[in-house]
Amino acid sequence: MVTYLDAEAAPSRNTGQIRLYNEDAFEGMRKACQLTARCLDALAGLVKPGTTTESIDRFVFEFGMDHGALPATLNYRGYTKSSCTSINHVVCHGIPDAKPLREGDIVNIDVTYILDGWHGDSSRMYPVGQIKRAAERLLEVTHECLTRGIAAVRPGARTGAIGAAIQSFAEAERCSVVRDFCGHGVGRLFHDAPNILHYGSPNEGVEMREGMIFTIEPMINLGRPHVKVLSDGWTAVTRDRSLSAQYEHTVGVTKDGCEIFSLSPGGLDRPGLA
Repeated sequence: MVTYLDAEAAPSRNTGQIRLYNEDAFEGMRKACQLTARCLDALAGLVKPGTTTESIDRFVFEFGMDHGALPATLNYRGYTKSSCTSINHVVCHGIPDAKPLREGDIVNIDVTYILDGWHGDSSRMYPVGQIKRAAERLLEVTHECLTRGIAAVRPGARTGAIGAAIQSFAEAERCSVVRDFCGHGVGRLFHDAPNILHYGSPNEGVEMREGMIFTIEPMINLGRPHVKVLSDGWTAVTRDRSLSAQYEHTVGVTKDGCEIFSLSPGGLDRPGLA
């Protein structure tokens, strides 16, 4: 049985209950997510051949420090970096390192800042120089999946409507949806209830209610949906080594739809795409 509760009265841990936030919380999330979006905007000029993901990660850390925010991934469950950088066939949770980006790569950069106790979570794809048409098409399909998933958010609908919108479009475009990872509730906690699946039926999942806050972050593969996690315990890759892409926004359910907290202030939600 799913239960909903006033976020102000909720314990400071994930209990499986769904928190309903007030306008003050929405304002806190706007600020945290906009800081993340501004960082992602700034990264658009840094992603190019020869740049290391380690230097990108250092920029994310310093940008947060300069604005009074802490990267949520830093020391989270033993993770030692301030961001995740997932290149080509890496689905998610790629660890920044000293290897330089190469012409034609695609990279997802996932950033979450904690600002005044609120978690602003978002990620985008970045093309490295000129990319092949297949990669460009994957980015286009994945961003459209995110857009369609967000359009399904409204009070009274079920979270399965989000997954159904994403899955139906991705598969019609001969791509696949990763099942192993999902979106999640977010706010005072980094990961909270409910889980937001990126596949399924409109009649599945929990009812969306005004005040809910969660991420939508579809991971779409050019090949099959199967993934495996490498020996580092974090990096997830496609089993068939096909390209993978992901875009992510944090949204809040409003009385007649939703608010996207993490929209780019510079209009760069789709870097490198027309």
